[in-house]
Amino acid sequence: MSLTGKTLFITGASRGIGREIALRCARDGANIVVTAKTAEPHASLPGTIHSVTAEVEAAGGKALALQLDVRDENAIAAAVDEATRVFGGIDILVNNASAIMLTGTAATPMKRFDLMHGVNARGTFACSQACLPHLEKSAAAGRNPHILTLSPPLNLKPRWFRDHVAYTLSKYGMSMCTLGMAEEFRAQGIAVNSLWPRTTIATAAIAVNFPQAILDASRKPAIMADAAYAIFQRDSRGATGNFYIDERVLREEGVVDFERYAVTPGASLYTDLFLE
Repeated sequence: MSLTGKTLFITGASRGIGREIALRCARDGANIVVTAKTAEPHASLPGTIHSVTAEVEAAGGKALALQLDVRDENAIAAAVDEATRVFGGIDILVNNASAIMLTGTAATPMKRFDLMHGVNARGTFACSQACLPHLEKSAAAGRNPHILTLSPPLNLKPRWFRDHVAYTLSKYGMSMCTLGMAEEFRAQGIAVNSLWPRTTIATAAIAVNFPQAILDASRKPAIMADAAYAIFQRDSRGATGNFYIDERVLREEGVVDFERYAVTPGASLYTDLFLE
């Protein structure tokens, strides 16, 4: 099932996993709405919505760069309106934008708590809500619509809350959107799923929050992009309400060689948060 001519709205797409998903889907000739909070280059974080737009078009897709802070519902509405004006609709929403701070209760300023919840849980809800009318039209037209949120499977063991309760609450808020919306939109044929990596992924979030050894023991963002692409091929009326793990998805697709995704081939991989 090709993504040719389909439109993806991706948050946090200027680098990392969001960028990789954009480029993977662009190879099918998809329309990619590249959104992120900042449009200007950052000294330590290469990549902007404009550089990714150029990469998408070089890969064979069509692209629209939109600066977007997902904490602002009015900005989300304007971005969705512009995306549909340019491309005629939205078939896939990727809730990738996320904020992280791995601190305990006493060490977490309320400003950071609000940032994580505003970007993670609230941003996921707001973007899903804004895209919903267009996803409903996509479903009615038989275009296999999906919402894919980059969030973990729900696991209420205390170990996942103890050291960073604020971050865990915000990520589980994203996952609870998946849990509820999958059932809410099941009859309409809109798939709502989450995707999470089995290992840490070599992104800025890992580079900033973890030691270099963990970055070296990570996989490249391409594994998440390939897994996301595989999910988008699945029937939206049947493949919904799942908390997918990247490696498991690709094994189901027949992939057996995972060394190509390793930052350091042959190294022991570091299991990501929220997974046993």
